[in-house]
Amino acid sequence: MLRFDVYRKNGQGGGIDLSGAYLFGQDGIPVRGDLAISKSAITCKKRVHGACGLALIWDAGAPGKLMLSTTRLPDRKRPYNLNIELARARLRIIAGKIEEWGLFDFPRAARFNREFRTVRQMFITALKAPSPQRAAQLADEALSAAITLSERLALFHADVFLDRKSAAGATARTRFGCRVSLDQSDQVYQDRLREAFDFFAIPMPWKQVEPQESRYQFSQIDTWINFAARARKPIQVGPVIDFDPVNLPEWLYLWEHDYDSLREVIYEHLQHIVKRYARQVRTWSVVSGLHAFNDFNLNFEQIMELTRMCCLLVKKLAPRSQVMIETVMPWGEYYARNQRTIPPQLYADMAVQSSIQADAFGVQVFMGVPQDGFYVRDLMQISSLLDEYVSLHKPVRITACAVPSDTQADANDAWDGEANVAKAGHWHSPWSQRLQAEWLQAFYRIVISKPYVDSICWRDLGDTPGHYMPHGGLCSHDMEPKLAFKELRNFRAKMASRLEVNNNE
Repeated sequence: MLRFDVYRKNGQGGGIDLSGAYLFGQDGIPVRGDLAISKSAITCKKRVHGACGLALIWDAGAPGKLMLSTTRLPDRKRPYNLNIELARARLRIIAGKIEEWGLFDFPRAARFNREFRTVRQMFITALKAPSPQRAAQLADEALSAAITLSERLALFHADVFLDRKSAAGATARTRFGCRVSLDQSDQVYQDRLREAFDFFAIPMPWKQVEPQESRYQFSQIDTWINFAARARKPIQVGPVIDFDPVNLPEWLYLWEHDYDSLREVIYEHLQHIVKRYARQVRTWSVVSGLHAFNDFNLNFEQIMELTRMCCLLVKKLAPRSQVMIETVMPWGEYYARNQRTIPPQLYADMAVQSSIQADAFGVQVFMGVPQDGFYVRDLMQISSLLDEYVSLHKPVRITACAVPSDTQADANDAWDGEANVAKAGHWHSPWSQRLQAEWLQAFYRIVISKPYVDSICWRDLGDTPGHYMPHGGLCSHDMEPKLAFKELRNFRAKMASRLEVNNNE
């Protein structure tokens, strides 16, 4: 059992919310456990042996209210000081990334190494403090400085690699896209899409495409595919098989306990879709969320079998197209609640090791809803997450991303009512249009700097009916551009001019 003493400015343990907290073991994989907080301590009863760490929402001051974690710690009778352990974990991340990115002896990174030594000394001072309360106070200061340093380091590393990609002409291959709303087809909406994006992502929610068994409705999808053809924009279609309960038709649950019949229905649905659009589509997001949503109580072998079957079928019916497997909730918190799921990295690794015919992996990154997979994380955590995909030796595509532009309630069908985005944390300050634009610019810099990332797609163009995340659109409900829309448009133009400058040189 692990125990943590918690010290906050408003009293010992005050203001701590464990609703999104979880334990994790080796390789950061979440593990099952029971968490409880008293007035002064957090108790973690693990259901596994070995060292574990704790991740929870934590107000780190200026860097924001973020999902942060400790290092993996062994059991002991004496409680750990949570403030100290959070600071220790962040310093370990910085040290690891400085080494991994080769910045110890990189001349342009000298100032970061000096700052790291300063922050490390702040942490050492906290360890030597005469009382736990004073140690926690100094550790909080070290943690705030460390998070700020780590974000600046992540952006510096991104800019170094952006320069290299631009010099090699690789930024020209990075495409910017947006997922369209099937219910929106007015001229203003279409004009906004043409204005700022290189490609369109056309969803195929099973619930909407086949609301009743064997009765398909393709009119909305046909409208958007024809629009993309007229606009001469490439399209990315799918996910075709999405296990998010929001997108599954109710009639499919008839086979909830009959895997063979379920597999047959999935095969027939996928076959019907691909045959219809094989000539128009070159990139298929074939499966999404099989690793995270398991309403059908599938075992590991069945999940991997469905993944293999779907990829093989698309390759067979559309051999010249690209096949993509999409992962959701990339930090995998859901695995701590449901052991019938698969951690996202393990799922992707098994797909590669099993020689499943996928050309790329898609990753969804959302922040701003108090739910597993949507709590706010900082830029270093994002950069570190993407680095884990290097081992797959496959292209990576950000298939959907979004953060809010407001903290007010937003009625949203996908979240069954009004979601209080403030409970999910915030980055630097409470969400606003300005902050959404700043996050987009920083996030895009980090993402497209990765050599293995070739496209990035925002989730919703506008806060129109049916949008996915509260206030997550780039435009308002009346399609008036927000600051984030203008930032994206300018960023895309900047990347193009950066390439042109390098080519002239």
